[in-house]
Amino acid sequence: MVKSKTIQVEPEVPYHTFTIEQVAEQLSTNTLEGLTTREANERLKKYGPNELQGSGGVKWYKVLWRQVANTLVFILLVATIISFAAKDYTEGAVILVIIIMNAAIGFWQEYNAEQTMEALRNMSSPTSKVIRNETRTTIPNNQAVPGDIMIFEDGDVIGADCRLFEVFNLETDEALLTGEALPVQKNLEVIQSPNQPLGDRLNMVFSSTTVVKGRAKGIVIGTGMKTQIGQIATTIMQSDSHESTPLQRRLNKMAYFIFLAAVVLVVIVFAVHSFKYSQEVAIYAISVAIAMIPEGLVAVVTLTMAFGVRRMAEVKAIVRRLASLESLGAVTNICSDKTGTLTQSKMVAVRMWLPGDGFYRIAGTGFNPEGQIYRQGDFTATNENQRQEELVENGSGSNHFLRALQAVSLCNMAEIRKTTNPENRGEWSAIGDPTEIALQVLAYKAGLAKPDLLKEGFKLLTEFPFDSSVKRMSVLYKGPAKQDGSEDHFIFLKGATERALGCCTHYLDGDNVRSLAEEKGGMMSKDFETMIGSKIDILAEKGLRVLTLAYRRYQPQPGVDLVHDLVRDEIERDMVFLGLVGIYDPPRAESRPAVLQCYDAGIRVHMLTGDHPSTAAAIAKEVAIIPEDVPIKNNPLIMTASQFDAMSDEDVDKLEELPRVVARCSPNTKVKMIAALHRRRLFAAMTGDGVNDSPSLKAADVGIAMGQSGSDVAKQAADIVLTDDNFATIVQAVAEGRRIFANIQKFIAHLMSTNVAEIVVLIVGLAFKDNDHNAVFPMSAVQILFLNMITSSPPAMGLGLEPASESNMREPPRTAKQGLFSFEVIMDTFVYGLAMGALSFSAFCTVIFGFNNGQLGSKCNTHYSDDCEGVFKARATAYASLTLLLLAQAINCRSLRDSSWALKNLKTLRRNKMLWLSIVVGALVVIPCIYIPGLNHNLFKHSSISYEWGIVLAAVVIFILFSDLYKFIKRRTMKPLSVRANSELEMERMRSFMSQTTQRDSVMASK
Repeated sequence: MVKSKTIQVEPEVPYHTFTIEQVAEQLSTNTLEGLTTREANERLKKYGPNELQGSGGVKWYKVLWRQVANTLVFILLVATIISFAAKDYTEGAVILVIIIMNAAIGFWQEYNAEQTMEALRNMSSPTSKVIRNETRTTIPNNQAVPGDIMIFEDGDVIGADCRLFEVFNLETDEALLTGEALPVQKNLEVIQSPNQPLGDRLNMVFSSTTVVKGRAKGIVIGTGMKTQIGQIATTIMQSDSHESTPLQRRLNKMAYFIFLAAVVLVVIVFAVHSFKYSQEVAIYAISVAIAMIPEGLVAVVTLTMAFGVRRMAEVKAIVRRLASLESLGAVTNICSDKTGTLTQSKMVAVRMWLPGDGFYRIAGTGFNPEGQIYRQGDFTATNENQRQEELVENGSGSNHFLRALQAVSLCNMAEIRKTTNPENRGEWSAIGDPTEIALQVLAYKAGLAKPDLLKEGFKLLTEFPFDSSVKRMSVLYKGPAKQDGSEDHFIFLKGATERALGCCTHYLDGDNVRSLAEEKGGMMSKDFETMIGSKIDILAEKGLRVLTLAYRRYQPQPGVDLVHDLVRDEIERDMVFLGLVGIYDPPRAESRPAVLQCYDAGIRVHMLTGDHPSTAAAIAKEVAIIPEDVPIKNNPLIMTASQFDAMSDEDVDKLEELPRVVARCSPNTKVKMIAALHRRRLFAAMTGDGVNDSPSLKAADVGIAMGQSGSDVAKQAADIVLTDDNFATIVQAVAEGRRIFANIQKFIAHLMSTNVAEIVVLIVGLAFKDNDHNAVFPMSAVQILFLNMITSSPPAMGLGLEPASESNMREPPRTAKQGLFSFEVIMDTFVYGLAMGALSFSAFCTVIFGFNNGQLGSKCNTHYSDDCEGVFKARATAYASLTLLLLAQAINCRSLRDSSWALKNLKTLRRNKMLWLSIVVGALVVIPCIYIPGLNHNLFKHSSISYEWGIVLAAVVIFILFSDLYKFIKRRTMKPLSVRANSELEMERMRSFMSQTTQRDSVMASK
């Protein structure tokens, strides 16, 4: 084939409308020889590596910018600049160090998360098989270029968009790209319409999709961002604007309030001094502003989040954005996929029915072919549990059973094998179509594995692969040679019942072949049709996908080539019906407990799946999304995507209850569900794995991508990535989010009450003027910074690490109106803050007026002198008092209403090592700060104390008694914190809703 001189990678019309010859000419390639190494290198330089750029990889400066682009950091920067401008270099330097520490901690955590995501991206589709220099070779996938001849086989992940030119029974899984759950069979026919949907471009294969059956060759027509998946990634990147989380918005609002309050307080300081500027007045104003700012808040929030991220990594969830973890705590609704998330994503054959033999139950799960087969006999849908089961020994059973298992084993292209990888040695893996894998595992369990039958002498002659138009597959085998040298030939068939039954004229009943044409002259017996329908209903009610098995002996005609000359219609006729096989994707063992835990927590779970409604409903019942005793038909909790999508937004909003199960779901349906939840002011999490799930992941309040089955684009759009694709991990993340939110409330109340106490001390202190008529601050700026960062922040971090309360997942999620600062938290902040401030200032006044005759000296804000000894001792007493009060307040904040000083609660304090260690260390650090010479006078502006410790201890005792009395009053006068949710109540509520809806519909119908 002649190569053209120019390459046109993006023609005016798509390549699926071209013939093979036209494609090869456009891309200057040869389907037999491939490209040369030189040509490939030139194209690699021109078109770049074959890889998704995501958002351009991990950009450190973007991660760093996210750490500093918030209001609190801005306020701290302003405080730093003002401090340096007032030549208060110590305070300015300390605040600057705080900013740097906060940014460093957040940057390290998020950058590590992004690096982990980058590693996950690099793991996908690492190599491709191509023809170069007329030789088949394997290359790194990122080196594939337009014009390469790519080779595909069972199990391969396709590395680029390709136009096929040679196929053999090729089927691909395009669910990640199109959402289509079933494999797509490919062909070579030219498609005339340039606007043909992706799922119908049958002569094309697409990057990141998977070969589930067959083999093929194709010409690479698009790489990297020029692939279909790359184009979607580009769209996602262009709209990559992550809205701030509720926590970020609340902290920003708090920061604005703090900034305005600090400005007001600074104005008050200058007003008291008649707006006369001096260094002392400026330092006092800075001290008041610093007292208003919780300098440790950003660091504590970041570290609390980082600890939560580490905890989530331990349970196989990668948190890509720190703030999204707290958002999970507010989730009211979880919209989940079924396959692989609620289920194991491993199809399993669990039931079989054979005429004459009745039902068989197949035990075992996954790809492991270990499991017993039990014969149950015939039963109805209501008396299965009353039947006695009979164990079928391996390799034994009725002749009917053995023949059916031959069909299961031989009409099958899947392979299962034990893993030889040292890390997973002994585990079973599989290649092929999921349905065929399930059937092959069944054959192994029965002792009739395909490799064993092939060894016995069965030989495949012809295969007619599954076709979506006929929905069945058939194979012709030559049987083992007999003693007389003759050979039998067998045709085995499997497929959808409605198509496979039409091929049958007989059925096997035990050892007898009976005709279906006896009663109605060639038409299928109505009685047999009714019987088959009843058995299918029994299996379908269990959520099983039902396949029909058939076979017949075949007598070859002389001169007919059994490999090339046979016609499908001639083969797939006069078949003998063998029986039915029921297959399903079993739920994960942990899914049902996790869903019930969601209901206990007041969270509603919605299953959005591409499966048939009956299958989806059956699984939903098994995992407790809907009650087991409600009917499937005419159930308002169960809808198909076509029903839901056909409703206008107004109609959806009129629904009393949004559907809990949406079957045959499309990507647009998921987006519509999120929009409906948002209009109801609900907070939604959405799971997804395909490229087409990206819009819904972006639209959701929390997007959760699957790490194992998910596409790179879905992971890029998500906030959290599950490395085990497990619904239970989502529930653990929600619990962690709730724990984090509760703890944030605790440490913010602790930090802000510290600020209130400091403001009380400093503002009231404005009333005390020294001999120069300057206000004497009861606490110095360094004391305040030390209290905020060294004394108060470590206990706050300890509060951030508090374990979840027993009621953490037994209470409904907080509403949109329930902000970070509830009325009770605000009230506690001011009550405790005023109490600590009053006690600290009382300690200051007691020393000044009780032991130093009210002498305030001169210039005691900046220098030590004998005249200032009383002020310096009073300052040390106030500092020691507030230090111990803050540490006591940390213990106090562990519970809003329960006494933190009860013996049983004090015992649990030891479980939080960070908290009690920070309290012990914080108390001990007071001693060197007060007694080290030079450090006390020059830096902290206070002196050593002795008898004053009695005043300090009295203040602490009074505070403990006050706090317990305050909580006692709250317990008696305030409503309970929440009304607990319950899974049983939620199930009963759904039953009631179903009953009321049915009655209302009946009344409407009668009218």
